[in-house]
Amino acid sequence: MTITASQLRKAYIEFFKKHDHAEIGSAPLVPENDPTVLFTTAGMHPLVPFLLGQQHPAGNRLVNCQKCIRTGDIEDVGDTTHLTFFEMLGNWSLGDYFKEEAIAYSFEFLTSELNIPLSRLWISCFAGDEDAPRDDEAASVWRRLGVPEEKIVFLDKTHNWWGPAGQTGPCGPDTEMFVELDQPPCGPACDVTCGCGKYVEIWNDVFMQYNKNEHGDYEPMERKNVDTGMGLERVTAVLQGRSSCYETELFAGFFQCLSELIKQSDPAADPGGRMVADHIRAATFLLGDGVKPGNIDQGYVLRRLIRRAVRRISQFGVKEVATPRLARVFIDEYSQAYPELSSRAEMIAEELRLEEEQFAEALQRGIREFNKLVEKFPADLKNKVISGRKAFFLYETYGFPLELTEEMAHEQGLAVDREGFEKAYRKHQEQSRSGAEKRFKGGLADQSAKTTRLHTATHLLHEALRRELGEHVQQAGSNINAERLRFDFTHGEKLSKEQLRRVENTVNAVIQENLPIEVREMSIDEAQRSGAVGIFGERYGERVKVYRIGDFSAEICGGPHVERTGDLGGFKITKEESSSRGVRRIKAELKDQPEANEKK
Repeated sequence: MTITASQLRKAYIEFFKKHDHAEIGSAPLVPENDPTVLFTTAGMHPLVPFLLGQQHPAGNRLVNCQKCIRTGDIEDVGDTTHLTFFEMLGNWSLGDYFKEEAIAYSFEFLTSELNIPLSRLWISCFAGDEDAPRDDEAASVWRRLGVPEEKIVFLDKTHNWWGPAGQTGPCGPDTEMFVELDQPPCGPACDVTCGCGKYVEIWNDVFMQYNKNEHGDYEPMERKNVDTGMGLERVTAVLQGRSSCYETELFAGFFQCLSELIKQSDPAADPGGRMVADHIRAATFLLGDGVKPGNIDQGYVLRRLIRRAVRRISQFGVKEVATPRLARVFIDEYSQAYPELSSRAEMIAEELRLEEEQFAEALQRGIREFNKLVEKFPADLKNKVISGRKAFFLYETYGFPLELTEEMAHEQGLAVDREGFEKAYRKHQEQSRSGAEKRFKGGLADQSAKTTRLHTATHLLHEALRRELGEHVQQAGSNINAERLRFDFTHGEKLSKEQLRRVENTVNAVIQENLPIEVREMSIDEAQRSGAVGIFGERYGERVKVYRIGDFSAEICGGPHVERTGDLGGFKITKEESSSRGVRRIKAELKDQPEANEKK
């Protein structure tokens, strides 16, 4: 029987539950209080504090299926491999078992549960260097399990090493598992590293056994962790003998719907059709997690995904609003695993409709802007060329792809400076990468005194906003570094100066009261019955931490927090602005007020 993605997801979870792992729900796609990245990019990302030593409420053996977003290769989406949204199956040992058990679990699941023949498995291990020795320990486990010596290869850090996430922190060697497909090699040097498709990596076990210190030295850790990752879509395709996940049931319903819209028999064979499928799926999940289209951060990425998809749909000749109908296919496909999609289906459809209609208007404005450019050329000028800078302006501001600008220019007897466009585009990418690199300060791994104080202040701000504006206020994102906090919340109107003053005064009053902060572990149902505010989405069945600040607030959170509110000092709102449609953003900072600490 061919295994489906849903069956694979269930089989993985049940296998590790059978081996005493606690199932934890998928964290949201927008990490809480982590300025290092825009999105949750892997299953281990939300678990960083626990990999660093915090005790997880569910224990030290965990398993889940984590929804993830990666946008680094967004321009490549449309081929048969790249995805923006994907699901990552993972299991973790937080200071419990290590290489022997982790590899044995992987081997058993692959060969006994998924029935992958041993003859098709290849393994890679860390080859060793001046920082850490060759991982013969992992290789010896694979040999004892029956993997032939000739199918175990040793590779360098670029292939078989993970971390640290920043300049310092936990890291270590990994071992990767590959399936050899029934196709000829690309040449005499064909191996697991060549990327020709003969060998497909399906699982990765990371052994966090070193800590890289500030001097660049790799010190052995006393408490060792295991972090694994298996891409659901990729493994589903391999198990079904498909060359691409776009050929699996995960996308079949979508392509049927798209085919009916565009009157094309096989949109899955079209790069544009695959791009639309990926982008609509990613947008659906982002909207399901509360992200709204906007001009900054996550909202900007969402807007870009939607508009890229809409532009391609329009190029297929579709005149009607199509994105809500297409998103409905994914909502139906995934709602059993991710119930937040069905509960927010109307909102998802409405946001897509609004964005699609607004983009249609933007396209018209772009056409008018293009016509203005054309009119500026003297009538007698020969070899008229639209500069690359202006072509990129049309791309960045109105969503015009270079091909569209070139097509319209050709109709007017003009050329476009493609080289100049690509230069402007590369400069934009470099600036984006530079901005992303600047994000790697703090994050979930940063539990310094400054970020801990700001984390606690965020709870006070959340409750103060609810009291001032109403219980419709919900957290829609949080970003904390050592200098300031940034808090996104659901509210449709700009706050007045008087409202901001009252919110600020409420927070400072609680700080002055020097209230105690207590933490209790309980089930999610108990937390809800206690009146705690939940911000982790549909994660039922877990044990969670509830931080209670006197009688002022109670909120589900992973921490860390100060012991009393008086430790915060003075609270100051520095800015209030729109984050995206229906979402406001507040930036704030703390000022030291020693007298607050003296109050008992």
